[in-house]
Amino acid sequence: MSKEAANHHIKAAEHHEQAAKHHREAARHHEAGDHEAAAHHAHTAQGHSEHATDHAAEAAKLHVEHHGHKAAGA
Repeated sequence: MSKEAANHHIKAAEHHEQAAKHHREAARHHEAGDHEAAAHHAHTAQGHSEHATDHAAEAAKLHVEHHGHKAAGA
């Protein structure tokens, strides 16, 4: 279980890093007045953010499946 959760955390981090790169590119293109390229990078960044959120949610689900029963009686 821990290996699977760790992989989800790693994937989430990788997607956050990619999202940040695309946001920086979007900013650069906006400053240059190339709004079409800026929109492309902003949209791509959003996709990476969605993937990161999905991986983080999967890691959280695994945590609850493994540890959630302990808090149920508390």
